[in-house]
Amino acid sequence: MISTVQTDSFLLLIALILISGVLAAKFSNRIGLPSLILFILVGMLAGSDGIGFIYFDNPEFAQLVGIFALVMILFEGGLQTKFATVRSVIIPAVSLATAGVLLTSAIVAMAAFLIFDITLLQAFLVGAIVGSTDAAAVFATLKERNIKAKMGATLEAESGTNDPMAVFLTVGIIELIMIPETAVLSLVPTFFWQMGAGLIIGIVIGKVASFSINRINLDSSGLYPIFSVAFALLTYGTASFVEASGFLAVYVAALVIGNTELTYRYSIFQFNEGFAWMSQILMFILLGLLVFPAELFTWEVISGGLLLSFVLILIARPVAVLLSTIGMKYTWKEKTFISWAGLRGAVPIVLATFPIVAGVEDGEFFFNVVFFIVLTSALVQGTSISWVARKLHLTGPKKDIPHHSIELISMGKANAEMMQFKVDEDLKIVGEKLKDVEFPNKANISAIVRDETLITPYGETEIKAGDFLYILVSTKYEKELKRALEAKRADLKKEKSKKVSREK
Repeated sequence: MISTVQTDSFLLLIALILISGVLAAKFSNRIGLPSLILFILVGMLAGSDGIGFIYFDNPEFAQLVGIFALVMILFEGGLQTKFATVRSVIIPAVSLATAGVLLTSAIVAMAAFLIFDITLLQAFLVGAIVGSTDAAAVFATLKERNIKAKMGATLEAESGTNDPMAVFLTVGIIELIMIPETAVLSLVPTFFWQMGAGLIIGIVIGKVASFSINRINLDSSGLYPIFSVAFALLTYGTASFVEASGFLAVYVAALVIGNTELTYRYSIFQFNEGFAWMSQILMFILLGLLVFPAELFTWEVISGGLLLSFVLILIARPVAVLLSTIGMKYTWKEKTFISWAGLRGAVPIVLATFPIVAGVEDGEFFFNVVFFIVLTSALVQGTSISWVARKLHLTGPKKDIPHHSIELISMGKANAEMMQFKVDEDLKIVGEKLKDVEFPNKANISAIVRDETLITPYGETEIKAGDFLYILVSTKYEKELKRALEAKRADLKKEKSKKVSREK
C-alpha cells in the first residue's frame, strides 16, 4: 500500500512539474525571459529552501537526467538544422567550439584563481565547466527570434559541437586533481580520439538510421518517432562505449538524418520537438531542485559569481571570438553579436555535478558558483539578444512557423507523403496559377494555407509568397517535386539571358 501511495505521489509530482514547465514557457515568451530561468525558478521554489514541497539532493541522478535531456535536445536541434546552412559556417563554428572554448576557459580560470582562495587546477576546473555555450539555451532562445541566418547558424553549430571540448577539459582536469601523477600530454590523444571517433560514429549511425526508417515498413506510424529516438540513444551509447564524444556523435547523426528524405518526416520532427521540450523542462526544474538557495545566495558566491560573470561575458568570450575567427568573413558587428549571444545553460550546470560525484574538494561550492554564472548569463544575455541584434542591424526576416491544424501524414504502405512547402518570395512559382505550374506525375496540391487561413486550391488559384503548400506526392517523385518548386527567379534570368545571347 505504501509503494502504491509513493507511486501515485510521484506521478502527481511529474504532472505538476510538466504543467508548471509548459505554463512557464508560455509566460517566458510574453515577457521576453529565457524559459530556462523560469524552469529553474520553479525547481528552486518547489525545493526544500522554497515552499519545501520536494527535497532533492542527488547529483548522480541529476547528472543522469541532464545527460539524457541534452542528448534529446541536441538530437532535435540537429534534425531541424539544414546542412547547407551549417556547411557555410562549419569552419568558424569548429574554431569557436575548440579554440574558443579553450581560450574562454583559460581566461575565466585565471580570474577564478585571483577571485577565490583555490588552487590553480581548481580554478581551471571552474573555467572548463563554464567554457562552452549551451545548446539547450541557444536553440530555445534563437528558435523564434528573427536573427540573420548566418548568425543563427554559427551560434547553433557552435553550441551543438562545443560540448566535447568542455566535457574533455572538465573530466581531464578532475583526473589531474584526483590523480596528480597523471601526465597532461597523455590527455591530448584522448581528445582527438573523442572528436574523430564521435564524428565517424555519428555519420555511420545517421546513415543507418535514415536507411532503416525509410526501408522498414512498421505497422504503426507512431513507431517511427520512437525508432528515431532509439537511434539517438544508440548513437550516444555507442560513442560513450568506445570513449568517444557521445554529444558530438548525436548532433552529427541528427544532421545526417534531418537532411535525408524520410518517410513520416513531420511526425518524427514534431515528436522529437515535443520530447526535447519535455526533457528541457524536467532537466532545468530538476537542476533547480538540486541547488539550495541558502547556499547559493551567500556573499562569497554572489560577489565572486558576479565578477566571474563580468569576466566571462565582457572579456573572455569576446577575446575568444575575436581570436577564433581571425581571417574569417565576419564583420565587427557580427563578432560582437556572436560574443554577446554565447549563452550558458544546462551544460555548465550538468558539468558542475561532475566534481561533486567525483568527490573533488569544494565541489558543492563550484556548483553554486557555476549555477550563479548561468543565471546571470541567462538574465543578462538571454533577455537582450533581440535588442542587441536590432542595434547591430543583424535582424533577419520574421520567421514563419506554421501552426496549422492540417494533419501531415506519410502513408508508408502506399508510398505517398503529404509534403509541406513554404513559398519564398524569390521562387519562380510566385505569381503563377496552379494550372500553369508543371508538377511531376502523381503530385496534387491538397491545400494552401495563407495568413493562417485555409484555401481550397483550384486551377485559377494564384500562388503567393508566404503560402504554405500541402502536396500529396508519390515518394518516388518527391525529390523531383522539390527541385521544381525550389527553382529560383535568378535561374530564370540566367536562362533568358543565355537565350537572348544565342539569338544574337
